[in-house]
Amino acid sequence: MRPHQWVKNAFVLAPLVFAQELTNLDAVLRAALATALFCAASGAVYLMNDCFDVEKDRAHPTKRHRPIPSGALPVPTAQRVAVAAAIGSVGIGAVLAPLFAVAVAAYLAVNVAYSRSLKHVPYIDVLTIAFGFLVRAVAGALAIDVPVSVWLFACTFLLALYLGMGKRRHELLAAEGNASKQRRVLDAYDPSQLTMAMLGTALATTAAYTAYAVEDHSLDFGTDRLPYTIPFCVIGLLRFFRLSSDASDPDSPTERMVTDPPFLLNLAAWGLLMLYLIYAS
Repeated sequence: MRPHQWVKNAFVLAPLVFAQELTNLDAVLRAALATALFCAASGAVYLMNDCFDVEKDRAHPTKRHRPIPSGALPVPTAQRVAVAAAIGSVGIGAVLAPLFAVAVAAYLAVNVAYSRSLKHVPYIDVLTIAFGFLVRAVAGALAIDVPVSVWLFACTFLLALYLGMGKRRHELLAAEGNASKQRRVLDAYDPSQLTMAMLGTALATTAAYTAYAVEDHSLDFGTDRLPYTIPFCVIGLLRFFRLSSDASDPDSPTERMVTDPPFLLNLAAWGLLMLYLIYAS
């Protein structure tokens, strides 16, 4: 179920922070439950995806060591746990907020489609991944019933799209001619095209974040200094581009970034400054 990947579900908490509800205990508890339910849902997705890809993963240099392709976890057991986690996340989500449960169900449905067919369609595969992150942010807002800036949603989608393309680019660079054995869709990608697409998406992400930082709602935070955080956005994008360019490391850049000291230092600086500007200034 890859708990180390559950950090991605922090996007569910974004509306809590940016709607200034972090000091509201009820909202915090609802958001925490929503995040836990998305961890269960994403765990179900990982189990399901590994069951579908078991033969392909056995040809991958690192994925072959995962419990299902290695044989340590029987496929039937993984399937039962995946179904239980999926049903549980939607059912408990319906108690939390009906629309939140719809969002969880949509996330699961899209990921089933991704695992069965969409992951074999170039660019649609990374768009589907990005949609999953957008659903997380929307679900977080639905869980605590708050409005969120459209620019924040745009930033979420574009950032996830950028990360997805970086992952595909790294897979191509690290595959050394065996790309199709590891992921069939890689045959349709070209590293130079992905590089250009990443750069374009990075510019779009920066533009969306800048729009969010300077729009009128920022005055509701009691500050006009959110643009001070823009350099951290640019630095983070550039650092990830560097990670996605390192073909000598077989690990995914999206996994390495959560242990990369420069990336984490920049992220921590951005987070602390943002919290100060929103809550203390």
